[in-house]
Amino acid sequence: MPSLPPDTTPELLAPAGNWDCARAAVAAGADAIFFGLPKFNARLRADNFIEADLVELMDFLHRHGVKGFVTMNTLIFTSELKAAEEQLRKIAAAGVDALIIQDLGLAKLARTVAPNVELHASTQMTITSPEGLAFAETLFPMERAVLARELSIKEIERFHAHNTESLDLKTPLEVFVHGALCVAYSGQCLTSESLGQRSANRGECAQACRMPYEIVVDGEKRELGAVRYLLSPQDLAAVDLVPQLVKAGVKSFKIEGRLKSPEYVSAVTRVYRKALDATISDSESPITPSDRYELEMTFSRGLSTGWFAGTNHPYLTHGKFGKKRGPLLGTIIDCGPGWIRLGNLTGVPFTAGDGVVFDAGENRDLEQGARIWVIEGDRLIFHLTYSGINFDRIKPGHTLYKTSDPKLDSELRRFWQNTRPAEKKTPLHFVVTGQPGEPITVAAAYAGRTFSESSAMALLEAEKHPLGAEKLAEQLGRLGDSSFELGSLDNRLQGNCHIAVSALNQLRRALVKQLEDAAAIKPEPPKITTTHRDLLPAVTRSATSTAPHLSVLCRTMDQVSSALECGVETLYCDFEDPRRYKEAVALVRTSDSAIHLATPRILKPGEMGYLKLIEKAAPDGLLLRNLASLHFYKDRHDLKKIGDFSLNVANPITAKLLMENASLDHLTISYDLNIGQVLDLLAGAPPEWFELTLHQHMPMFHMEHCVFCTFLSKGTTYKDCGRPCESHVVHLRDRVGQLHRLQADVGCRNTLFNGKAQTGARYYEHLRAAGLSRFRIELLDETDDAAKTIRAYQDLLSGKSDAFDLIDKVHALEKLGVTEGTLAEL
Repeated sequence: MPSLPPDTTPELLAPAGNWDCARAAVAAGADAIFFGLPKFNARLRADNFIEADLVELMDFLHRHGVKGFVTMNTLIFTSELKAAEEQLRKIAAAGVDALIIQDLGLAKLARTVAPNVELHASTQMTITSPEGLAFAETLFPMERAVLARELSIKEIERFHAHNTESLDLKTPLEVFVHGALCVAYSGQCLTSESLGQRSANRGECAQACRMPYEIVVDGEKRELGAVRYLLSPQDLAAVDLVPQLVKAGVKSFKIEGRLKSPEYVSAVTRVYRKALDATISDSESPITPSDRYELEMTFSRGLSTGWFAGTNHPYLTHGKFGKKRGPLLGTIIDCGPGWIRLGNLTGVPFTAGDGVVFDAGENRDLEQGARIWVIEGDRLIFHLTYSGINFDRIKPGHTLYKTSDPKLDSELRRFWQNTRPAEKKTPLHFVVTGQPGEPITVAAAYAGRTFSESSAMALLEAEKHPLGAEKLAEQLGRLGDSSFELGSLDNRLQGNCHIAVSALNQLRRALVKQLEDAAAIKPEPPKITTTHRDLLPAVTRSATSTAPHLSVLCRTMDQVSSALECGVETLYCDFEDPRRYKEAVALVRTSDSAIHLATPRILKPGEMGYLKLIEKAAPDGLLLRNLASLHFYKDRHDLKKIGDFSLNVANPITAKLLMENASLDHLTISYDLNIGQVLDLLAGAPPEWFELTLHQHMPMFHMEHCVFCTFLSKGTTYKDCGRPCESHVVHLRDRVGQLHRLQADVGCRNTLFNGKAQTGARYYEHLRAAGLSRFRIELLDETDDAAKTIRAYQDLLSGKSDAFDLIDKVHALEKLGVTEGTLAEL
């Protein structure tokens, strides 16, 4: 690979949850760090920095040539816009280099009130295709887009391939290369919100993906032995793929881990520093077995290359454990009270004091672990009293994993605590002028200005050794502890000149003082008088109330028939196989109803054909679920276009951006909002823009990972799995016994739906009073009860029944119960 020009040199981006992690990242060679503040960041459980740290932290980073990026990667509610604006202004004033943002409205606000701070689209923005990025670029210019973690290298390459076609993408790309993988698409996981009102889109993920589940197939529990962690992927380690990713056009290489230790940050950052430096210099990979051991030992649930190499579902998610594991040591071949003997050794080193865990294929909450006390020959000895191990439970055939290496931890701690990375110095380009009989003048350019100093005495005629470039560089280059270094020197002296060395030194000191005084003056950020209020839409209240309108989302043809039987005016169809959309359209055409077809929730490079298929079905309108579909249909003004919940509309600025730039007719309110936040949104934007889902089974995990393929087939992809999703009804049972329906879509992506239905009926009158007139119910697997559910909500909207009657009816219809779910206020 040829050497890269400076403007495309890859960047290594490390996580920092606190000061120690920031120091560790700098010591290990990071080009930039990303960190959060107490508000508006997706890792609220990290230590995080506070606003008072910003100036000191940025000064520390910039002195070492490292950039600092602040994560504001959560959704912003209407009532939070003022506080978010204040934080943006403080970030800009502190000299932060970039903002990593999820919320589209917040990104627009940041571009407006903090224009000097780079804008990076978070992976939470769910950019999965070139078309999605193209649409985001129409909203605001960005300096970086962090792509979804589910993309392969071949798919990433297609972003740059499109630059030679019609999209002309301008935004540099960033990808995660190491660390924990979320099983759900970032920005599309509603599990924590649905089960406990702890939204992943608000930094409160409860990590339900790391919990054990049972799989229930056609009503019967399927025994999977030790496999229980059906939704917990192995961690990502793409260190061997760095050259391919650089070639694919990746600008920034991001390490996950703001909840991790400084030892983890040290180890991972320095390994990837080696890999990137070798790629940039076109050298052989310098990564050693010791490096790989450090990556696995500091934190891993097993390491994989994620989705970079393409789809292989069982490889990514084996289901055997969900917590940190570390490397496998071997298999127990003999054991007794207080000791074990290992076979099938993997070559991973171990010694007394190391921590280990015994894998007996049992519930991971019950598994045993301890530190090795002594090693005697080929036997590992554990203290009978203090280890706490019940050796009656340890059997030959169990495996042993190494979970802790105190010696490595100590070495890494010494590394980041004792390494003193060189401070970055600004190169100066000196120009020296003068001639005998005149003062000597030294000038240097800095920060767009030219500074100069002249000697108090005149130059003399040299008798023997005239001043040359070498002598001048020697004396003027002695910049010591200053923040400058000699870059180049242009000697323009005329004649044979001589001056005392002391005069040159005095000249240098005076010039450096000028430069340092100038460097100490921080440029004032531009005065931005625009506020978030200037970005809000105009709101006018209609004197007359619009009659309520009920739409129904159907997932089967039988449900479509039920909706037509009930006289529903607007139907949405969300079928696993979009080829059946034509059949649904034909059926609806026999009625006075209108039909809108839903796009897939995710579209990856090369999948725009699904949208063309939907278009050919000739619907009345579209339910658009991602940025790519907004781009694809942006000029289709003959179709009704409704933006769905997955666009994450949580505030009026986001709503205005999408309504205007995608030419939408309506927007679905984000499922992350409770009733108070919904009412705030309706007060801050025209209520007629919005539709609210009043009844549904919340779509929790939406994932590239296919549970059907992984645990119900011997295949690795849709090509050889036998498609068990088409022949079986599958639920996952969680730790509290609740069943949740699992379904696949056209792209073989899985959605796990909450087993309990959610109803907002109790808030209906409040919503009507706020001006909302459009309501939706979403059916899941209802069959005979579909019409009864629809009629119950029709009666509510017509005034024939109240919320209490409806809740009683729906409760009787729903096998697994009903809840107010995410709409309820805590």
